[in-house]
Amino acid sequence: MPVQEDPTRDAGPLGRERAHLAASRAALRAMREDAEGLDIRDVTANWVNAAVLQHQIDERIKSLADLAHTPLFFGRLTYLHPVGAEEAEGAAGDQFYIGRRHVHDADGDPMVIDWRAPVSQPFYQASKQKPMDVALRRRFGYTGGEITAYEDEHLSDPSEAAQTSKLLQQEIERPRVGPMRDIVATIQPEQDEIVRSGLGGTVCVQGGPGTGKTAVGLHRVAYLLYAHRERLARTGTLVIGPNKSFLHYIEQVLPALGELEVQQATVDDLVAHVEVRGTDDAASALVKGDARMAEVLRRAVRSHVSMPAEALMVVRGSRRWRVPAYELEEIVRELLDRDIRYGAAREALPQRIAHAVLVRMEQAGEAPDDRVQDAVARNTAVKAAVKAIWPPVDPAKLVLRLLSDADFLAEHAEGVLSEEEQRTILWAKPARSVKSAKWSAADAVLIDEAADLVTRTHSLGHVVLDEAQDLSPMQYRAVGRRCTTGSATVLGDLAQGTTPWATRSWGEALGHLGKQDAVIEELTAGFRVPREVIAYASRLLPSIAPGLTEVSSVRESPGSLSVRESSAPDEDVVAACMESLAHEGSIGLIAADARIPVLAKALEGAGLGYLGPGEETTPDTRLTLVPASLAKGLEYDYVVLDEPSAVVAGEPDERTGLRRLYVALTRAVSGLIVVHGEPLPEALG
Repeated sequence: MPVQEDPTRDAGPLGRERAHLAASRAALRAMREDAEGLDIRDVTANWVNAAVLQHQIDERIKSLADLAHTPLFFGRLTYLHPVGAEEAEGAAGDQFYIGRRHVHDADGDPMVIDWRAPVSQPFYQASKQKPMDVALRRRFGYTGGEITAYEDEHLSDPSEAAQTSKLLQQEIERPRVGPMRDIVATIQPEQDEIVRSGLGGTVCVQGGPGTGKTAVGLHRVAYLLYAHRERLARTGTLVIGPNKSFLHYIEQVLPALGELEVQQATVDDLVAHVEVRGTDDAASALVKGDARMAEVLRRAVRSHVSMPAEALMVVRGSRRWRVPAYELEEIVRELLDRDIRYGAAREALPQRIAHAVLVRMEQAGEAPDDRVQDAVARNTAVKAAVKAIWPPVDPAKLVLRLLSDADFLAEHAEGVLSEEEQRTILWAKPARSVKSAKWSAADAVLIDEAADLVTRTHSLGHVVLDEAQDLSPMQYRAVGRRCTTGSATVLGDLAQGTTPWATRSWGEALGHLGKQDAVIEELTAGFRVPREVIAYASRLLPSIAPGLTEVSSVRESPGSLSVRESSAPDEDVVAACMESLAHEGSIGLIAADARIPVLAKALEGAGLGYLGPGEETTPDTRLTLVPASLAKGLEYDYVVLDEPSAVVAGEPDERTGLRRLYVALTRAVSGLIVVHGEPLPEALG
């Protein structure tokens, strides 16, 4: 049991821990003041260097912020022997406080160790069976930023039985209001192994609801930035989520860990070459998202290259140099055979032609140098030949022509897409220009693919891709282009795929991403969703993801699930919301998209204020009205689910509808109330 003491007492172990917390906060404040007091006036050569250095200092100051209600440290390790030094006979072990960031005193001695440091790993990994030289692991309980309890595990004492940590369980179950919190104090051993996996390899995490896969991905970014800061500072990191609401929900996790430089985006943000104003039906989006479209685009881009029909004459001074058509053709075919990007080959072509001219100059007894070759490459005749042979390609105009010109599409889709598939993606009303076209999200991905065929996309050092199961093969390719020379963390749950092109297997998805050698890890222990709730939702698994391992929740919470049949669903849903509001924490009312206006009116009629997804809850407004299509990745302490059959009926097919229902059923952390007037889907029987 956690040891709790009178909060007014400063004596005893708890008093000493409070004193260390106060001293650590003072040391962190001194570190911040030192950074604020840096004078760079005499250490920079120019204003550019000064601006860069000042920006770095400002970021350092931000990272040293002391968040009043966030524990500076959450645990303590006492080792049996000194760490990192020769053991002296009878020497006592080292003691380290584990927290969100490193804090040192005026002499440079550590007062808090960053959770990512190697010496901190046993806090997450050590056990009775594998103590890792740890004599004692202490966890702290906090209230309002102050230590109120502690709990000890004597890992090296065989007489003490292993017990489940009550403080750990309380932290996991703690009600939440507002955005997602970090899980740095509650990382489990299997999660820690994924978090600390190396930068060089890609990791794919399959995890059911409540297994913490999103938190694992975010903490892995924080760990990689700690272990490879200099490299990732050069190459960059990116977190990709399914929508803006999700990104808003997770946006505070990394700053709480002291990481301020990680960018966040959706896939749509990455491929925003054009304004998206249109939508595709499911059949059209399915074809446009198919990986075969990459070959259609490749053919269409390369079709712009034409073989020279006549010789090229280059005039320099009084001399004329002739390059015959067959030799120009050899140069062009060589570039095509190399299969390099269209734009790179176009830039290489004038230099190749110039080289052919220089060979003739040398044969005639001249001694041209590189400057002559560059001058020949810029020659008017050479530039005209390059424009005719290898004209520039505008990616958006290329895709516009493919979707508007049936003959052009048929020419390049022959043997790749069937005639029916070609008709499916052709626009009924061809657009006259790129600006006037009503581009869809799938069209923007095609333009991004075409753009990469012309010019290489910039690669980052590491990318985290969350809710990956909903991406199309072409979207996977778009993400993969952003980490061709880096690595990725792919997070998802095959059972929660709700798009027509939802991922069927991680092996297939990783192939589209270009990370075939990725390690696939599976998280099956649930920590957030109560056992009763996840067991009820798992009745859908045989229908939506046969063969997938059911999540086994470590939390047993009797009374956490209530399924209510109603003759007046609207009124009973409002009553269920009022009942949930009697508890502490956030409440989510999830319903089929078509039911949202009706329920909004019912809530307003009852005088209940509510928010939309992505809006931050407050102590006064804790109820969020959530369309089922936006529920993925979010979680609430209490969930009221309206009319499950309507959620299923709102999707194009039953399997997708049942997957959407599975998502909605698993958003609750403490309790779920299901209200239905229509019969429940058979799979829940």
